[in-house]
Amino acid sequence: MSNDQYRGRTVVITGASTGFGRDTALELARRGCRLVLAARSADTLEEVAHECRASGGEAIAVACDVSVTADVLRLADEAIRQFGSIDVWINNAGVASIGRFDEVPLEDHEQVIRTDLIGTIAGSHVALKHFRARGAGTLINVASVIGKITSPYFASYAAAKFGVVGLCDALRQELREQKAEGIRVCTVMPMSHATEFFEHAGTYTGHEAAPIPPLYDPKVTVDKLVQLVAHPEDEVITGGQGKFFNVFHRLFPRMVEAMMADKSHKAEFKDPPPAVASSGAVHEPSER
Repeated sequence: MSNDQYRGRTVVITGASTGFGRDTALELARRGCRLVLAARSADTLEEVAHECRASGGEAIAVACDVSVTADVLRLADEAIRQFGSIDVWINNAGVASIGRFDEVPLEDHEQVIRTDLIGTIAGSHVALKHFRARGAGTLINVASVIGKITSPYFASYAAAKFGVVGLCDALRQELREQKAEGIRVCTVMPMSHATEFFEHAGTYTGHEAAPIPPLYDPKVTVDKLVQLVAHPEDEVITGGQGKFFNVFHRLFPRMVEAMMADKSHKAEFKDPPPAVASSGAVHEPSER
């Protein structure tokens, strides 16, 4: 894809300090985008912004906790104040607490919902108000394949991601009915990737949090996020087996859910080394 399709476009990315957010920001910077980077850790975020500027893009860092609506409103204001308008908004921030539902503290479940679902709703709301006024824009919401196919021990995360998938479906329906053809809403549903996500997750299994195999290179999802900035699609699953799982789940839901349950139980309770219970980075940004 030509960099001409990216150069000068203003992109807001939440959860930009690590993982998909960081790598997507760096790739978009190389293509000449103007970036508004958001995350809770101000110091780490500023390092990413510095890397983006060194890679050829413009970038500002805005410390932001997406579970706090006032922070999300301020993020949008800063983006418009700095660059005049927003072309693309990527809701990527996410956390999880892993464990048996009744053994994960209720405050962890609530914070997962506030971050992963309410934060995405807030970001979508401010982005779409801006896009409506402009008549154009692309909203990209990062959900999860767990937003299509449930997994045990990820209950509140699954609830949030199912909510994100439903939110995007409803928004696309609204836009179609109102013939707002210049505005696109994209849903990205990754499989497990080798990012810091599980290092930062809360864990109440007696073991370290671990990804459900198979594990994919983050570049798979980063490349898709970069592509969607220039060429939006309604809904994509990143990670090859996820597409097959989704098709098989429609045909044989009980079989696929049983397989998912078995893989999840093994991944969280049998294979990882022991670890003490921890909320990880659910409530506070990680220092790692």
